[in-house]
Amino acid sequence: MAGYVQRVNVNHPTPVEIMSTELSSSFQINPADLPDEAVIFGSTSSMLEIRRRIDHLSGSDLPVLIEGESGTGKEVIARFLHTRSTRRDSPFVKVNCAAVPASLLESELFGYEKGSFPNAQEGRAGLVEIASGGTLFLDEIGGLPWDLQGKLLCLLQDGSYIRIGETVERMGQVRIICATNVNLEEEVVAGAFRSDLFHHIDVASLHMPTLRDRRKDIAQLCEYFLQKLGQQFGRIAPRLSPSTLRLLEQWHWPGNLRELENWVARAIILGNDEALGAELRHQVTLSSAFVSRQLRMSPLKEVSRRATLAVTRAVVLKALQANHWNRRKTAEELNMSYRSLLYKLREAGVPQRRRGHNGFRPQS
Repeated sequence: MAGYVQRVNVNHPTPVEIMSTELSSSFQINPADLPDEAVIFGSTSSMLEIRRRIDHLSGSDLPVLIEGESGTGKEVIARFLHTRSTRRDSPFVKVNCAAVPASLLESELFGYEKGSFPNAQEGRAGLVEIASGGTLFLDEIGGLPWDLQGKLLCLLQDGSYIRIGETVERMGQVRIICATNVNLEEEVVAGAFRSDLFHHIDVASLHMPTLRDRRKDIAQLCEYFLQKLGQQFGRIAPRLSPSTLRLLEQWHWPGNLRELENWVARAIILGNDEALGAELRHQVTLSSAFVSRQLRMSPLKEVSRRATLAVTRAVVLKALQANHWNRRKTAEELNMSYRSLLYKLREAGVPQRRRGHNGFRPQS
């Protein structure tokens, strides 16, 4: 019958399932491959709090949302959490939701059956199936397309999913850990991320601090990267001078841990601590001059204007959401004219269209 979905437990493994079992063994994590705990968490209070929370989360299968800027070490924390969980001996499978083309992401996640599309010469297990019994790490979850958000919600709610081209509803026994470098609450308000999915993945959250908020850990992190990359490149790792370390602690590190690791890699390859120190000193000087210039050019009135715009944007977004993005009703609720609301939308940079299931949907 067309459209009929049957939920079954498959007791006899198919060739595709045998292949997924063989594949899953290649996704095992060796705890020895992770940095030492002292390196991962350092001595910053915010990181030590994350370590404490992991202790509480390790004995459960609750979904976890790891938030933080790019390069703050979200994947390392996800891997560490997996190795401390009851699923440590099962696969850890990562998928970058923003890196895989939307047209391919569903088949990557859920798999497909032979003949389900022109080039499907044989069936293939998806990453959910490969991760069975273990952890599925969804990096950059904010990049997940809207239609797949609904399918992930089903997986979270009752563990079910369907391969492309199949009518059998399968059960996925996985723990979900998500990571994001965008504010998902703002994405929900903007209509770009499902609120029901957000509440399902945000059962427990960990917020990663930036490297500029972990300055006292920089010396220890440098030592770790020097040893790790020295072995990787087959070079003798140079010693960083105290003056260079002080400069490293002054830099604001917009790329966080990833930027620091790249800097250390350059130090090892070039083998010239003094030259890199001079370059870093120049960057710090330029950055300080830029900040000072911005402060001189931004009087209190301008700061106040920007703060007002931020508040206006938040209020208007919440009102729009409450009125299902109907702008005329929103204007009435905010006791302003329709034209005034449109002006506020433009001034605050609020999107004029709401992201729906199939892209952007025009509003009344």
